[in-house]
Amino acid sequence: MKLKKIPTTALVIFFCSMLGWTAQAADLSGTLKKIKNDKVIVLGYRESSVPWSYIDSSTNKVVGYSHETALLIVDAIKQELGLPDLQVREIPITAQNRISLIQNGSIDLECNGTTNTAERRRQVALSDTFAITQTQLLTKKSSGVHDMSDLAGKTVVVTAGSTSERYMRTYVQQKHMDTNIVSAKDHSQAFLMLQSDRAAAFFMDRDVLSALLLKARDAADYVVTGRPQTKEALACMLRKDDPQFKALVDKTIAAMQTSGKAEKMYNRWFMSPIPPKGDVLNAPLSDAMRELYAHPNDRSFDE
Repeated sequence: MKLKKIPTTALVIFFCSMLGWTAQAADLSGTLKKIKNDKVIVLGYRESSVPWSYIDSSTNKVVGYSHETALLIVDAIKQELGLPDLQVREIPITAQNRISLIQNGSIDLECNGTTNTAERRRQVALSDTFAITQTQLLTKKSSGVHDMSDLAGKTVVVTAGSTSERYMRTYVQQKHMDTNIVSAKDHSQAFLMLQSDRAAAFFMDRDVLSALLLKARDAADYVVTGRPQTKEALACMLRKDDPQFKALVDKTIAAMQTSGKAEKMYNRWFMSPIPPKGDVLNAPLSDAMRELYAHPNDRSFDE
């Protein structure tokens, strides 16, 4: 039998394509290599950080603006690695353990309400900013607390492990205020302490405070008040010194923002009814967020 001769050009194209695929596979490093080998990505999520990342009690699934961002990054990873059936595992985390879980490899990506700061960048890597917020006080209207100066002689609650906790402790120390600061394990516990009068105020991101009021039966008794204290650049967190993975994450976030997809997502979570009860935050897109969407970046506000 006479063998059919394969054109030299076809052979060259075949071997070049194979070499290209092999090189691409060999070039993988860090988190992408780990995901490719394990065929699974592990996401860290927050259980009660409405509307960023929280459990929808009607479906028992994780939802939210930042969690949706994480899932879009997962889609980009599937395409990049050629893994359409990539398994997604989700692990609940807290503000206290999120950094250590990234560092020890327990989770691969965390997109919740983590603020990009210089201190954190010494421990982990932070993506392009996906949202910008500010910190304020949540108080009972009858508390007499209208601004930070009114906290003298009172108790304020903060979420443990948050930048808000660090800022409040520094503020009280620098102002020589006799303010008692207590740390709650999460936002829900902090709000419960405020409701039960164990604290006169809760200091946290304005979006989180507004979202907590949506679920409160006595919401009319409270007010988000005081001059904003800090500007927060919220970002996804990943392992340090992994430029390949960070580049993919940043590219995905930037594409969301410049294409208009991020604004549609924002309106869905901040201006429309959200699960489980169809509450509406009614928080219009800020000028700072519009600027971010037009010019994606990974800058923090403490530089």
